[in-house]
Amino acid sequence: MQGIRYGKYSMTLVICVILVCMFLVFQPLDDFSDGICACTHCVRQQSHSHWFNELYDVSVPPLLTRRNHVLSDSVLKYWKGLQKYKIESNYAEVVEKLFSLFPDKEHYSDAGPDRCRICAVVGNSGNLKGSHYGRLIDLHDFVIRINKGPTKGFEKDVGSKTTHRLIYPESAVDMDNSTHLVLSPFKVLDMEWLISAFTTKTITRTYIKVKPSVTANRHKVMILHPAFIKYVHEIWLLKRGRYPSTGFLAIVFALHICDQVSAFGFGADQYGNWFHYFEKTGPNLRTGAHSGSFEFDTMMRLYLENKIQVFRRR
Repeated sequence: MQGIRYGKYSMTLVICVILVCMFLVFQPLDDFSDGICACTHCVRQQSHSHWFNELYDVSVPPLLTRRNHVLSDSVLKYWKGLQKYKIESNYAEVVEKLFSLFPDKEHYSDAGPDRCRICAVVGNSGNLKGSHYGRLIDLHDFVIRINKGPTKGFEKDVGSKTTHRLIYPESAVDMDNSTHLVLSPFKVLDMEWLISAFTTKTITRTYIKVKPSVTANRHKVMILHPAFIKYVHEIWLLKRGRYPSTGFLAIVFALHICDQVSAFGFGADQYGNWFHYFEKTGPNLRTGAHSGSFEFDTMMRLYLENKIQVFRRR
């Protein structure tokens, strides 16, 4: 009798093990965080997407600090090639000035099993018009906006919350005290402008006229690392366009500092027209030095690989 009971117990245990194994085999990889974050799935998680696994490199620093400011020869050469400005003679001096004025610390190094940071990256596409995504956007932990994209008067479609705004001197706007100003430096002059905008206000022109000052919280200023810009351009965009757009930089930036990412306001509208939601611009707005279509295709590949969510006007 005891042997029979033992046999039944063993058989039950075997069946349970088999069922658990079947569950693990047939469950999609992205449904498990493996302790990487507290969300149901995490951006940094290795998955069935070999494409993503090969491109995504956590060793590339998104943000510049005094500790990681020294540029490799390849990054220096790339950065010099973006604009016709020489940077060898004063780059180290500019960095020293930067971090005597702005925070010099490692940001967002708290990734782990206790964190679930959900982020929205809000582009400026006309497909936001009439979308009514404002409330959904504002529910995210971080809301990352790009260049001059306003919220006032457009709250119903784009929301009102902004935690980060990526700019460069030529696209600078004032921002409130709670927003992180994130500079995308395409040249050392951009860093010099940032210093000037908070101090002497003497730089009024780069290749065009720029704002001599900007209203923002000095304690929330961040600077994208030149190596990160190179990484986005060469690895993610395969060198398409002269350099990456601020919008696509924001997407990859979010992939590095967030656990789940949603994108709003990217690509053409439902009729195939490219324009900004806040401008009275004719259709087929040019994307300038950027490869807008390739960037959008790459973003949609991220969506298909279940690495980001993409929201467009229904």
